[in-house]
Amino acid sequence: MRFSTRGQVDPFIVMDVMEAARAAEAAGRRIIHMEVGQPSTPAPAAARKALAAALDENPLGYTVALGLPDLRAGIAALYARWYGVDLDPGRVIVTAGSSGAFLLAFSALFDAGDRVALGEPGYPSYRQILRAMSVTPVGMPTSAENRYQPVPADIPENVQGLIVASPGNPSGTMLGKPELSALMQAASARDIAFVSDEIYHGLDYEGRAISALEVSDEAYVINSFSKYFSMTGWRVGWMVVPEDHVRTVERLAQNMFICPPHASQVAALAALGAIDELEANRAVYAANRRLMLEGLPKAGFTKIAPPDGAFYIYADVSDLTGDSRAFAAEILDKAGVAVTPGLDFDPARGHRTLRFSYAQGTAEIEEGLARLTAFMAAR
Repeated sequence: MRFSTRGQVDPFIVMDVMEAARAAEAAGRRIIHMEVGQPSTPAPAAARKALAAALDENPLGYTVALGLPDLRAGIAALYARWYGVDLDPGRVIVTAGSSGAFLLAFSALFDAGDRVALGEPGYPSYRQILRAMSVTPVGMPTSAENRYQPVPADIPENVQGLIVASPGNPSGTMLGKPELSALMQAASARDIAFVSDEIYHGLDYEGRAISALEVSDEAYVINSFSKYFSMTGWRVGWMVVPEDHVRTVERLAQNMFICPPHASQVAALAALGAIDELEANRAVYAANRRLMLEGLPKAGFTKIAPPDGAFYIYADVSDLTGDSRAFAAEILDKAGVAVTPGLDFDPARGHRTLRFSYAQGTAEIEEGLARLTAFMAAR
């Protein structure tokens, strides 16, 4: 049968790395995972307990398209707690992970043929989802001097949208309020739709992440229970949209998804109250970050932008290789450490970069750093 041209998107390279690591493990090797961007911890105990109770009490059928009202109210209360923002729960849309939020956002905001700017390096699925919707992604090459975050001068001409992520993936760097405000003001002045990916909020270490909603209501803000709340496989996220966009998004959600997974919503509502457990997880990431910032330069990976948040470090390895994919394969083969080549995040310059994740337990990170140090010394 025929294929659509818009369906011919690029692979997500980190998934290929995960498969190579799985094959090595199946062959009997022990692999240290620094490629995967997911917590090693389970969903909070309160979330699992709430779902177990619900399974005996509730058929867990369809919910309303925008999500359980109690969960939407709980998310709105999170904005008051984290940012001091008074948010109407009616503007909160619960989604099937942040991926579902991106599908809804891009459908609501952009027409086929539109052009959307996004920072490079950046999350690769932005580009591929846009392409699959016949929207053209336009890369904005960011610099190490700007900590891999865009500035207003980077915004291309003739674009209808701008996607910004803070903390960023793969860099972990964040935008301060002045920098975020400048980008939002520049977008507003040119009638450019602004999408703020805030999926790593809660995972910050030396200063609080700023939400776009602290600057303006004229933005689509996307978040998820995957990272801070340690619920990747549960596939539940959310977005906040301007009041006059809610009904458009609701109609799209009704037809594209019917509703988010009911079981995951029950668990997510309980997870909102599991602060002590979640903060304990964050303390582990903070310790891992310190180890990585000390250990990677000692191993020979010296060109890094120190991350403010998330659980990644992005390294310029141009002094070590011109082929990051082959270098990552060599590291996996000889050191037994899985890392992600930068080509996922920057098609033009990613052959000279690697991403290291420190989302695993501290003992794993310590062993991974020891293996990397030994590998680089022998290379």
